[in-house]
Amino acid sequence: MTWTVRVLDPRTDPEPAGWAAFLRAQQAPLTWDYGLLRTESERSRSPDLLTVVTEGDTLVGAVLAMLCGPGRWRGPARWGPRWLEVRHAWAPCHPAWLFAEELDAAACREILRRFERAVCRFTGPGCLGVVYRGIAPDVVGLVSGRGRQVREVQPDLVLENTFTELDDWLASLSRKRRSSLRGQLRKIAADPGVVVRTGPARDDLDPAELAAMLRAHREAKGPLKFDPRGPVTAAYLGELVRRPDVVTTTYHDDRGRLLAFTNLLDHPVMPLQQHWAARPLAEGRPKHLYFGIIAGGVRHMIEHNRKFLSLGGGVVPLKESLGFTPSPLRGVVVPRPVTRW
Repeated sequence: MTWTVRVLDPRTDPEPAGWAAFLRAQQAPLTWDYGLLRTESERSRSPDLLTVVTEGDTLVGAVLAMLCGPGRWRGPARWGPRWLEVRHAWAPCHPAWLFAEELDAAACREILRRFERAVCRFTGPGCLGVVYRGIAPDVVGLVSGRGRQVREVQPDLVLENTFTELDDWLASLSRKRRSSLRGQLRKIAADPGVVVRTGPARDDLDPAELAAMLRAHREAKGPLKFDPRGPVTAAYLGELVRRPDVVTTTYHDDRGRLLAFTNLLDHPVMPLQQHWAARPLAEGRPKHLYFGIIAGGVRHMIEHNRKFLSLGGGVVPLKESLGFTPSPLRGVVVPRPVTRW
């Protein structure tokens, strides 16, 4: 194949020609937006690198990788230890590669091998290799093989849309969960001290306040193992919540104090309930607000005729009790020497 492979740094390199049309053709989630990649990377501890593959002037493939390591990475050819993680920083359930529809499995596999070699050269002599995260079992063969370690990782929790209204979803739950959830939703709706606002393209929010709440929420949960991501920045959240394809729900008290927020990344097939953060209960935040945001996501899925809704990973038993099913995912570790085979 006469492919050209280029590694781009969104912080400094311009958007590749035809990028927006390529994303539309692939029904790519909004996390591929080049402007968002730039904003996310500018202040990130682990910035994104975008590898694009063209045949002539036509884009046929793209792979997104976070450049990870101690400290902040400023440029290529570094001697210090670095590695690449093929993932979306804040949407791990979405694959971090895109291929033109006409490419078969052998072509996709070859593109990924060329990506590995190109991105390791770009990163420099200190590059330790590539880690693929969140790979569905049916496509793990694209990146597995000799010398490549495959591991099961945290699943994504997904709800299939078989409903015509929210009550259908509630009726599908166990009697105990259905009863408690209806009671919790009634409490939220009847509480005069809680003001709920939901909508896309929100321009009434302070991104710095959102970022501070999200950072505090994550710190209270404790650090995640093997997580190279830094805090979500105010700049990224500010750009995100102003988008027409991002639905943000906020809870304020009657004094205007932010109690909690979440954002839903819309998509024609599977929206993602992305960030969730709330004040601690000790600071006067009512209980059960999390159940309100899940019900809101399910309502959005039903009303907009989406096929699935993703809640991401974590708290699996709770999400299963709400009708969500674990979708298995795999991780693949590719040491630097293996990328040359």
